[in-house]
Amino acid sequence: MTPEIKQRIEMMRQGKVPPGYKKVKGGIIPEDWEQRKVGELASDTFGGGTPSTSNADFWNGSIPWIQSSDLTEHQVFGVTPRKYISKAAVMSSATKIVPENSIAIITRVGVGKLAVMPFSYTTSQDFLSLSKLNVDADFAAYMLYKKLQSELNSVQGTSIKGITKDELLAKVVFVPKRKEQEAIGQYFRNLDNLITLHQRKIEELKKLKKGCLQKMFPKRGSNVPEIRFPGFTAPWEQRKVGEHCEMFNGDRSSKYPNDGDMVDDGIPFINAGDLENGTVNLHSANKITREKYNQLGGAKLRLGDILYCLRGTLGKNAFIDNFDEGTVASSLVAIRPKDINGRFLYYILNSDIELSQRMVHDEGAAQPNLSAKSVSEFDMPVPTMTEQQKISTYFTTLDNLITLHQRKLEEMQKLKKALMQLLLTGIVRVKI
Repeated sequence: MTPEIKQRIEMMRQGKVPPGYKKVKGGIIPEDWEQRKVGELASDTFGGGTPSTSNADFWNGSIPWIQSSDLTEHQVFGVTPRKYISKAAVMSSATKIVPENSIAIITRVGVGKLAVMPFSYTTSQDFLSLSKLNVDADFAAYMLYKKLQSELNSVQGTSIKGITKDELLAKVVFVPKRKEQEAIGQYFRNLDNLITLHQRKIEELKKLKKGCLQKMFPKRGSNVPEIRFPGFTAPWEQRKVGEHCEMFNGDRSSKYPNDGDMVDDGIPFINAGDLENGTVNLHSANKITREKYNQLGGAKLRLGDILYCLRGTLGKNAFIDNFDEGTVASSLVAIRPKDINGRFLYYILNSDIELSQRMVHDEGAAQPNLSAKSVSEFDMPVPTMTEQQKISTYFTTLDNLITLHQRKLEEMQKLKKALMQLLLTGIVRVKI
């Protein structure tokens, strides 16, 4: 960010008007931008309705009928219709055919979601559509999305949050000249395309991992996997988890930590909710004093341990690779590999093998429940240490790729959020 932009932001924060800007009722905007109402952005508006679901003839047509669940949160493109209605349905209900290149805005259930529609469509009564736009559609969609997101906490309604047609159309927005609208809209569309590419890549990698977890470990009743690395032919041996691991429960005594034992900078005290995507979220984890940590008789964690959830979200787990000291709540057990590759065991515990064993050993009634002893009795197939290493390296590489794309995705989402605040208010201007 340039010094000029920083100075401009600071002046606006103080309520001062930078050179080339003007003060209006809703804030400070560039001198060549206009303050307009949402209703002035379109020549036509359309509501929606739901044709009778008891009439099958209404639901066998070719006209897209959009409902709130068809729109994806934080995305203003890419709506895929799941239901289609007939012309008779349109004639017999409150829904209307909306022309292509309109903006469909959810005003009831799911308020805050909207989308540019490249084809003609109909909607449920949860929508208001802006049609025959006199502004660039892409710019309008991002500008309205930002406006609605900033006001989500003030929409009317309790059990179902919503906004009325009159309230929406009366909202004030800031609009630049047409060429700048188009440049801003195209910029965010390109950024969204990049975000979508990373989302798809993550989905593809997760799908690949899921398939490999099914095929690179032997299925029930077999001692060899469907897919194997070259050079390995020996059958896998059936073992129990407890033969290769030590098990450490969380402390269940009267010394269990309370609020007074929690500190901002202490030793991690891990709960099931802190296990996220196969690792421990140290930001969410409670921290306890060293004095309390020394008093507890439960698990004393170290690098390479595996945490496994015994109650609630049964089977949820994490491999410890981001800290080397801590302990766990009583809902977790720490599994410490001895003569087995720790990562290999972790991936076993994320495969169908773990699921089948968990169902066999579940001790719960109303709530799913396992004991450390029952987990130690899980049957698992085990190859040679060399093959274990090959398998664990392969899945670790996949996980690293997923994490890399996830971080890039999060960075781009943060960038988009920041740029929407700057570009859609005119604080930063695009070159035309």
